[in-house]
Amino acid sequence: MRCVRLTSETDLEGWRAAARGLLAQGSPPSNTCFLTGAAPGGLFEDEAPPAPVPAGFTLNVPRAFLDLAEQVALHRSVDRFDLLYRLLWRLQRERTLLHIVSDRDVADAMERAKNVSRAAHKMKAFVRFRRIEDEGGEHWIAWFEPAHRVLERTAPFFQRRFTTLRWTILTPDGTAHWDLERLSFGPAATKDQAPDGDDVEEFWKTYYASTFNPARLKTKMMQSEMPRRYWANLPEAALIPGMIREAEARLGTMVAAPASPANARLMKAIAPAVQRPETLSTPDSVAALSETVQGCRRCPLWRDATQAVCGKGPERAELMIVGEQPGDQEDLAGEPFVGPAGQVLDAALAEADLNRNAAWVTNAVKHFKHEPRGKRRLHRTPDAGEVQACRWWLDAERAIVKPRLIVTLGATAALGVLGRKIAVTKDRGRPIRLEDGTPVLPTVHPSYLLRLPDEATRAAERARFIDDLKAAKALLGTV
Repeated sequence: MRCVRLTSETDLEGWRAAARGLLAQGSPPSNTCFLTGAAPGGLFEDEAPPAPVPAGFTLNVPRAFLDLAEQVALHRSVDRFDLLYRLLWRLQRERTLLHIVSDRDVADAMERAKNVSRAAHKMKAFVRFRRIEDEGGEHWIAWFEPAHRVLERTAPFFQRRFTTLRWTILTPDGTAHWDLERLSFGPAATKDQAPDGDDVEEFWKTYYASTFNPARLKTKMMQSEMPRRYWANLPEAALIPGMIREAEARLGTMVAAPASPANARLMKAIAPAVQRPETLSTPDSVAALSETVQGCRRCPLWRDATQAVCGKGPERAELMIVGEQPGDQEDLAGEPFVGPAGQVLDAALAEADLNRNAAWVTNAVKHFKHEPRGKRRLHRTPDAGEVQACRWWLDAERAIVKPRLIVTLGATAALGVLGRKIAVTKDRGRPIRLEDGTPVLPTVHPSYLLRLPDEATRAAERARFIDDLKAAKALLGTV
């Protein structure tokens, strides 16, 4: 058997050069082997230098094989380079071999590559640095025993993450050192070369113990994510057996403990409980309207909203102002236009000489449509189906209030009142008649003004918005 000795355990370049020569000579896998480091050859193995590559010899392999070889070469199995040569030999005759995942050699190589990738991931998660002071100042040192030879592959991750720290990672395979300018690699190390502990480690153990939740303990899942083979080098691992033993008792204490009192400041921001009648009847007064709207189930928006937000104003109002939907603050307060957009509207109405308290102010959609984003609830525009479902309430409001003029704020409001889409920027400020003759004057929504990027544009658009409201006041004097 022909054997080639590589210079190191991860000498992929040496293997590639030797494999090319062996392929050129037609040496089959059954008569070929690769040795690494000080591994002894077998009784019938003939160790020989790499064969030269003849001039003109070409070798084409898929890029996927090169990527696979880079992973498999880091595996600790003794026959990893033999497996790669066997695949390389077969690829010269079976060009689509790597697509056959059920093939024994392909499946074996992919499993080893997956193990290497998992070892690199675990190294990123379980390396624990300890601080010392030496002649160069602060120095962070870690001892780690990776499942496979992934030090050189994983070290750049720590270089990017801890660029401003001088650190060294010691492993049985070698060392990685970052001196704030250059990443270098050195010989294998032993555990006694690493420091025993530091003050930062005690803080870390305290934090780790304080985040342990006995109600969520799943021992098998924990050990699958943090295998026991890594525990010896994890300072927090010393706490785990005790926390597991005490979990049941701690859980019982948690269950038996009385509930903590609600945060007073938080409770002020939460809307009160809202009665939601199960049956709906056509309201004939503002009071009945405010009550029955809480039972609306005409679309799914009620599920995530705090409450329905009915219109507000006098029972009979000459002017009805219709917005899009309640915002976050309106949803909590139960009143329309009390947030930032409402402040813009109030100021504009005052400049246009319109009295908000004399108008019926409402929205085309009565529930707040939103999506959670951290601690915030971000506005989402109602769709046409949701607007159509809420037209029943707008019709009920119109029947009670009997406005002589309706001002719609934005495209959604216009859709809710008119039952069709319009181009607000094109049709704003010009009245559109409903079937019963009631004029509808479209304009932009106040929140549009809040979203404008620069002060000059915002001032110009605000002036146009006030002009539209002045046009509404003039129109009220003629209808």
